[in-house]
Amino acid sequence: MKNVIKLRKGLDINLKGTACKGTISMLKSKEYALVPDSFCGVTPKIVVHEGDKVKAGEALFVSKQYPEVKFASPVSGTVEAIPRGERRKILYVKVRADEEQQFLDFGSKDVNLLDAESVRKTLLDAGIFGYIKQLPYAVSTTPDTVPKAIFVSAFRDMPLASDFEVELEGNETDFQTGLNALSKIQKTYLGISSKQTAKALVNAENVEINIFEGKCPAGNVGVQVNRVCPVNKGEVVWTVDPACVIIIGRLFNTGKVDLRRVIAVAGSEIKEPSYIEALIGTPLSIVLQGKLAKEDHIRIINGNPLTGKKATMEDYIGAATSEVTVIPEGDNVDEFLGWILPRTKEYSTSHSYFSWLFGKREYNLDARIKGGERHMIMSGEYDKVLPMDIYGEYLIKAIIAGDIEKMELLGIYEVSPEDFALAEFVDSSKLELQHIVREGLDMLRKENA
Repeated sequence: MKNVIKLRKGLDINLKGTACKGTISMLKSKEYALVPDSFCGVTPKIVVHEGDKVKAGEALFVSKQYPEVKFASPVSGTVEAIPRGERRKILYVKVRADEEQQFLDFGSKDVNLLDAESVRKTLLDAGIFGYIKQLPYAVSTTPDTVPKAIFVSAFRDMPLASDFEVELEGNETDFQTGLNALSKIQKTYLGISSKQTAKALVNAENVEINIFEGKCPAGNVGVQVNRVCPVNKGEVVWTVDPACVIIIGRLFNTGKVDLRRVIAVAGSEIKEPSYIEALIGTPLSIVLQGKLAKEDHIRIINGNPLTGKKATMEDYIGAATSEVTVIPEGDNVDEFLGWILPRTKEYSTSHSYFSWLFGKREYNLDARIKGGERHMIMSGEYDKVLPMDIYGEYLIKAIIAGDIEKMELLGIYEVSPEDFALAEFVDSSKLELQHIVREGLDMLRKENA
């Protein structure tokens, strides 16, 4: 069953440095690290010590509240370091990899012969269950939740985002197995773009396929949930990254936890934007080795420019990272006459610059905000790029005011921070909308606990 859903609101930002498909190289590192912050909403409890030997698939830490939710090591080796930050917060668990990898064997299983509880148990035992997120709250889900639906969006349309069809190539069987496993738990919806043609997507089995037409953020799973199966108070919807679906499929087909991902290395400050294959937890220093056009005045982003996190060479590929991007920092720019100068190469959503007269083109935007935080103007600018049935500006005001009742009435259960990424980009008030939404969701989650 296929449904076509057309979205009129949104904004495509065409940035320079999109990754080109070609030979995909497999990166190897001597050390890997699993970062608890990759799993939003999880308070980690370490179950290994420095010097311990672990196998790939063996738990490095568990959820403090739900110890049955484990988080597996991407490699076999020796636990080298467990550094802590402020208030003894666990920053990551670093493992020095063995020359020859050893895997915990969970046994290959025929998904068609399993029931929902068996699928859940397998995911929990293998340390993959925590990769599944949920709405409301946009956090890692918990074993006590019963979803009314499961959503997978194979459509990525953020600036410089990776093309999932590149990652899917060669992994079609595992992807279908992953979908089969999820469909055992609850009805599963697969969101794709009208431009995607891979047979594993358009002919996927045991799922309801929804074809989305429109500008960014049509690929956001939150937008798709809002259009297909809105979340009301007391309801839960699971969302699964398509790369995680492949990892789930590998687990059932091989009995091993294989955390390989195909990642786009993109941006205007990358010499040759391309795709690489790497394990979750690979150091960014390995990912970017020999790829930077220059070493200074650059912004490294673990993710895409709108929703990714500012990073350094000492950081690691996160659990949900599908691209690593590098753009100009902009801290060395000295503009004559500032904003008043007529421009033909700068991007403006309001046609303030003359660049819009030159048709579709690639822009080389830097990381500058170009202005300071100011009073919020109720101009409807969020609504132009937010294709959801909510009042974005009023919801943000309710969150800032801490008015939980209004937040619920205005649809906070349906949103995640990334849904406001474009609104943050066009916001003339220069507010950190994604951070505000995250605080609102955390406030609501604490209140309802």
